[in-house]
Amino acid sequence: MDLWFNDEHTDTVKLSIKVEEQLFSQQSSEQHIDVLQTREFGKILVVDGDIMLTEKDEFIYHELLVHVAMAVNPNIKEVLVIGGGDGGVVRELMKYDSIDIIDVVEIDPLLVDVCKKYLPEMACSLDHEKVHIYNEDGVRFIRSLDDEYDLIIIDSPNPYGAGEGLFTREFYGLCHKALHDDGIMINQHESPFYRDEAFMVQRMHQKIVQSFPIVKVYQGFIPSYPSGHWLFGFASKAYHPLDDIKEEAWNALDIPTRYYATRLHKGIFALPVYVEELLKDVE
Repeated sequence: MDLWFNDEHTDTVKLSIKVEEQLFSQQSSEQHIDVLQTREFGKILVVDGDIMLTEKDEFIYHELLVHVAMAVNPNIKEVLVIGGGDGGVVRELMKYDSIDIIDVVEIDPLLVDVCKKYLPEMACSLDHEKVHIYNEDGVRFIRSLDDEYDLIIIDSPNPYGAGEGLFTREFYGLCHKALHDDGIMINQHESPFYRDEAFMVQRMHQKIVQSFPIVKVYQGFIPSYPSGHWLFGFASKAYHPLDDIKEEAWNALDIPTRYYATRLHKGIFALPVYVEELLKDVE
């Protein structure tokens, strides 16, 4: 009998992927984690029944979380990653010799262990001496910090359950306080396509606008995510993502990527009309 995994995008829409083998399944103290082997997407990491990433398209998501900010400020040295226990963001950050410190706050140690075992090409840099992993709540970790980081990347799950606290006005305000005077915050911003997620996009954007003077949204196409159309947030105390891009300096670094390029940079901030309309009421 064929085994299929169904990732429900709405009450009436789902993505169905044929599974060749279930490699791992266990409940941690925080969430249920599965690793599935598929033909089309390779290994799939599933958390609480939702696809977190796939081997085939994770590079799009992780490159967009990292390289947009690094092209605006290639001199970033101190980075905080909230979430990111799968190692994809860290892998991309480790392409920059200039970065001295990468602190990763991942509440679930089992997730880290599972990704090291089953997704080693993604988790390959988690044991590097520059990387420090803290298994605790992101809000609690950041609450006491002040003027600590050049860049904060919020690689969070969906805005409910274990990750709900990472989508509040209080949390974004704490990120603002933890950044240097020219600091940048990047976050995954959900999909604008389906009604319920579009509401989350609006609510998240409104809270970030209340905390940062410069806030812009950009986009990428990630086939395994709901609707495929995915948004990201760029927020900064000083840098504008288009006016301040250091195109020549970033290109001179010769960073290997498969999705991001500086020629793409301006284009990903050119949002479709329906997304502009979704955001305009809260800007």
